[in-house]
Amino acid sequence: MLSAMLTAAAFGVVAFPAASGAYPPKPYYLSLGDSYTTGFQPGVGMTPGYTDYARRKLRLQAENFGCAGATTTSMLSSNGCGAPATTDRAPYSGIPQAQAALDFIAAHPGAVSLVSVSIGGNDFDHCSDVNCVQAAMPTMQANIETLVGDLDAALAAAGDTNTKIIGLTYPDVELGLYVWPTNPPSSANLQLAQSSIGAFDSLINPTLSTAYHSVTRGRFVNVTTAPYKKAIHGDDTSLSIVQRVNPYGKVPAAVAEICKLTYFCSQGNIHGNTAGYTFIGKLLVAAAHAG
Repeated sequence: MLSAMLTAAAFGVVAFPAASGAYPPKPYYLSLGDSYTTGFQPGVGMTPGYTDYARRKLRLQAENFGCAGATTTSMLSSNGCGAPATTDRAPYSGIPQAQAALDFIAAHPGAVSLVSVSIGGNDFDHCSDVNCVQAAMPTMQANIETLVGDLDAALAAAGDTNTKIIGLTYPDVELGLYVWPTNPPSSANLQLAQSSIGAFDSLINPTLSTAYHSVTRGRFVNVTTAPYKKAIHGDDTSLSIVQRVNPYGKVPAAVAEICKLTYFCSQGNIHGNTAGYTFIGKLLVAAAHAG
């Protein structure tokens, strides 16, 4: 063997023995949900969003099943999604989003490390008062519990024993009504912005948390309160703590965070910007690392 290598070296070529085996493929990260999952940004369309951030930081292969406009009902029962959320995934057709994810799990036994879900916002986005939000909660909870129950069973059957299912909530974008479309806000918009705090604190986030924790592997990330934790105690803030944000002047700290992380203050658009999706990605990665 040595003489052969020396002979080859004389001609400038040395053939070293091949490695005993290639690196194993990276585990998969499945991302399900609505336009927050697809990383939608106005004027841009679908972006890598928080899914790509989590993929890179956790060193996983990402499969994004997100469908813009999805509700908790449509992801269980409406077939197809149209255009793919990211360029690395072909659109699924003829089956609902949830079924596409379940089929993927079954086809890749033991290979799925993480599942995240951002869903529910379109269940109550049409609401203009707390009573409407409250009426949407039972269906939202039942649908998410069905989803995570099916995911849990599929992961167990596939041998993915340590996989986490992490549910995410949303920034309270309606706080942006403090500055959009008028600054100072109309009395109606001010009232709606303030009532949104109670809706998230008392209805939306508790319902989502209960649904995701209905299975042992379920986790819940409260995106709503996370940006404000240094200055504000949860969602129960009086909004009396203020910050200066150009071009709006002094606004409540919670409103300032919405202006920094979403397009609502400038366009009235509910979606996150690049900073917002990165922020959500960091929360997701932290939850994935936690016990």
